[in-house]
Amino acid sequence: MHVHPIVAKVTDRIRQRSAQARSGFLRRTEAARSNGTVRAKTPCTNLAHAFAASGSDDKRALREARWPNVGIVSAYNDMLSAHQPLERYPAIIKQAVRQAGAVAQFAGGVPAMCDGVTQGEPGMELSLFSRDVIAMSTALALSHNVFDAALCLGVCDKIVPGLLIGALSFAHLPVIFVPGGPMPSGAPNAEKAKIRQLFAQGKIDRAALLESEAQSYHAPGTCTFYGTANTNQMLMELMGLHLPGAAFVNPNTPLRDALTAEAARRVARITALGGDYVPLAQVVDERAVVNGIVGLHATGGSTNHTIHIVAIARAAGVLVDWDDFAELSAAVPLLARVYPNGSADVNAFHAAGGMGLLVRELLGAGLLHGDVATVAGPGLARYAQEPFLDDGRLAWRDAPAASLDRSVLRGCAEPFSADGGLKVLGGNLGRAVIKVSACRPEHRSVTAPALVFDSQEAVAAAFARGALKRDFVAVVRFQGPRANGMPELHKLTPLLGVLQDQGYKVALVTDGRMSGASGKVPAAIHVTPECLAGGPLARVRDGDLLRLDAEAGVLSADVEPAEWARRAPATADLSANQHGLGRELFAGMRGLATGAEAGAMSFGAALAPETA
Repeated sequence: MHVHPIVAKVTDRIRQRSAQARSGFLRRTEAARSNGTVRAKTPCTNLAHAFAASGSDDKRALREARWPNVGIVSAYNDMLSAHQPLERYPAIIKQAVRQAGAVAQFAGGVPAMCDGVTQGEPGMELSLFSRDVIAMSTALALSHNVFDAALCLGVCDKIVPGLLIGALSFAHLPVIFVPGGPMPSGAPNAEKAKIRQLFAQGKIDRAALLESEAQSYHAPGTCTFYGTANTNQMLMELMGLHLPGAAFVNPNTPLRDALTAEAARRVARITALGGDYVPLAQVVDERAVVNGIVGLHATGGSTNHTIHIVAIARAAGVLVDWDDFAELSAAVPLLARVYPNGSADVNAFHAAGGMGLLVRELLGAGLLHGDVATVAGPGLARYAQEPFLDDGRLAWRDAPAASLDRSVLRGCAEPFSADGGLKVLGGNLGRAVIKVSACRPEHRSVTAPALVFDSQEAVAAAFARGALKRDFVAVVRFQGPRANGMPELHKLTPLLGVLQDQGYKVALVTDGRMSGASGKVPAAIHVTPECLAGGPLARVRDGDLLRLDAEAGVLSADVEPAEWARRAPATADLSANQHGLGRELFAGMRGLATGAEAGAMSFGAALAPETA
């Protein structure tokens, strides 16, 4: 099968770099698999506990250990619109697996916080490490060791990466991810962005802003812009962990329920008890990881995945870095324009041909590894199809031959951009990533004096008093994982957007995150090493001339080298970030966190001990 030379080169480099870690991961996975069906060996007292609450038919099947037992791990709660639909799934799953000759038990729940609710609030400082808590919660759910397969129910930002990291500790099991789907389209995204900027300028009141937001986020389902949550769904599909075409079907529809039921039946059929065993370790390898990175670039996905994909990969013994992302980005065309790098939402993307058309185009150009294992069977070609109901029965057909809306989705012959729009920047300020798919070419290079802040609230205060009406580079420091948990800095997007619209040359440099909200203002984010770990960004002073050049890949301070070397890094009072809303409970995670390019994990070294 034809593979683009850059894709082949990067994959080979990752394979060689990962040889020792991957070998250790596979060795541990095989040791777990070789134990066979665990229930047959479980002491009677333990086993009796495991099925005590089951119905008589399920109890009989679990006693005899003949039928597969599927563990359900869910991120359900009814405050998050994306996860509220998951309430109905366990009943659908249990009925479906019985039809396939299996049993399903609800193994455990994982926490699911919403970045949209905590955005700009102290609780956002728990967000990144909630991924690690979710990974550990997934491990706890499966630790009873009585399951032959697992279904992971989750959608949003840290939840899917956390579920997958946790599941990879049980990679001898087949695992399918079961999404919830996006809510129906609400207020247009361009209008939402306009209202936010008007509020930032004091031209409308809070009631008008709230009404606009309520029209955007208005129903069960995932938020419809292309942020981290919907990028997760693309990623699970391209990594072969969804059923084909499952990502963007709306919740509470007959097709969505049919896909959920089929995922349950399918996972029951691919356990070690049958003849079509497909363990998670077989699906998630270096080729699947590269396929996910390619999808990230082709769709202009969330910058959070320059952290999450690294962490997921490491959990599978695969070691990737930002240079891999950058080299792939240069070879992968941008095929989708979905807000914030366009005005359409994911429903429009899905209607235009969606994941099926995207997969077919990327496969045809050799930009994906097609010869991978997936939960749907061998090869990625199945994912160039879309699901539909044929007289009430689930079926698949080829995706549309051409995009049904070229303003949203295109083929490789006519991309929106020749590259994926994700760049790596480097220089005497460290390394950073920048997403330029939504940033106009004339804004991609900014050289201007630095204005240094220790919080996004300080930037907002300067904006409110009119102190930012000038060309400048905002340096927002001490926002890394060790400092305060690396919150997203969404408050800055409307403010800096207003100034850019007024004709000022503005940019952002930070060791914090921006997520899928990275947009029209150039933002060098995830700067590593972070300030609290001795990163050079802490040496920047007000007035230093900074250069952010996304085209040349440069992030530097124009300071005389001797002066730069003499400067002591600044310090910050982080005491206010250590307590309140549970932040004190995450102190250990902050202290253990790896850098952003190493996945910002609190247990990073433990995932690939052969490389430690």
